Amino acid sequence: MDTKYKIEKILHANLSITHLKITDDSDKHIGHSEVQKSGGEHFSIFVVSEDFKDKTIIQRHRMIYDLLSEELKTTIHALAIKAQTEEEF
Repeated sequence: MDTKYKIEKILHANLSITHLKITDDSDKHIGHSEVQKSGGEHFSIFVVSEDFKDKTIIQRHRMIYDLLSEELKTTIHALAIKAQTEEEF
């Protein structure tokens, strides 16, 4: 299973998502020494969920990092997150 699909599956299984866009930015980092050492991929996530209501940006990001903790240890080298509620969207 590719990493982008795995991210999508994990987030949908654990959050009430109304909008999700996952972008694989790995091609922008080809040749960077840290990427070559880790073998990791770079992703940007834009997610809208009411699960973020009354949560700070840090709490929202921590929720996503916790859900993707195994992937962050193995396949994901870098992750950019934009997390909003439906009202903010």
